[in-house]
This record gives sequence, C-alpha cells and structure tokens, in this order.
Amino acid sequence: MYVTGESALTAPSTDTAAVVAELRDRTEITDALYRFGLGQDLKDKELLASAFVADAELDFRPAVAKWGARLPLMTGRDTIVTTILGMFAGRVDTTHQVTNLRITIDGDTARLTALVEAQHLLTADPTQHALLKNPYDVELVRDRDRWVIRRLVIDNIWFVGEPTAIFG
Repeated sequence: MYVTGESALTAPSTDTAAVVAELRDRTEITDALYRFGLGQDLKDKELLASAFVADAELDFRPAVAKWGARLPLMTGRDTIVTTILGMFAGRVDTTHQVTNLRITIDGDTARLTALVEAQHLLTADPTQHALLKNPYDVELVRDRDRWVIRRLVIDNIWFVGEPTAIFG
C-alpha cells in the first residue's frame, strides 16, 4: 500500500541523463500532490482540477470512518473538485502541509506515499476546527511532461477538534 523502498532514485548514478529525467518526474509527481492541497487552500478550481485525470477517484472513506462519518467514493475530476470546493466555499478555511514523500515510478505510472497535515477552520467561528494527520496513498499517471492523480486514498492517524463540524 505505501512506498517503502530503501532508496529514492533508481537511475544509475553514472547515467546523468537518466538521473535528471527521474528527478524531473519526481518533482512533477510531488507537484501533483501540492496542486491538490494548495488548490483547496486557495479555493482555486483550476489548480485543484489540474491535479487529477478526468476519471480520477478520491477515497476519503478510511479517514472519515475514524470519527464515525460516512462519505461516498468521489469519482471523476469534476465531481471531486465540485464536492471539495462546494463543501468549503464561504464556510471553511484550510491549510495543507505535505511531508514524508516517498515515490516509486514504473514507466508512465507512479505511486506516492505522503503524510499530510490538514487544518480546517470554520470561517465564521475559527474555534470550531479539525486538525488531521493523514497518510495518503496516491496512484499517478504521466500526462505529457507532468503527472496527475488517478486514485487518492486518504486515511487518518489522528485528529484534534471536531471533524463533523467541518465535514458534516
């Protein structure tokens, strides 16, 4: 499920072109996850949408189950963007911090593991909040010179606050 390899790069250190190509891929893979987080934080529809393939899946069910909620699997880039931004618009302010990235690349597909800390505050009452520490399991595909998310599964390790106030 999670990327746990013993080293970051797979290209031979003697092959400069292969190392540069792999570093570029790793940067673009990382950027897909950054676009997902920052798109939410800025409430930027185009930036958020740019993180996903058209038929992407976002599975937040493992995380919400930790606080007893239920949420359907989100399928399709437009559904994901509309659902997330619709849930937060004018109501919730968010910040996402991404760390502990691990990546494995296999041709035009990749897998990424990350820890994401997500802070959610009700705009009208910032004392109502939810701070979440979530492991992400991400499947990506190459889209020309960039990478996009095909499937994103979000679990939860711990939370503080009231997620139900944020997510319903």
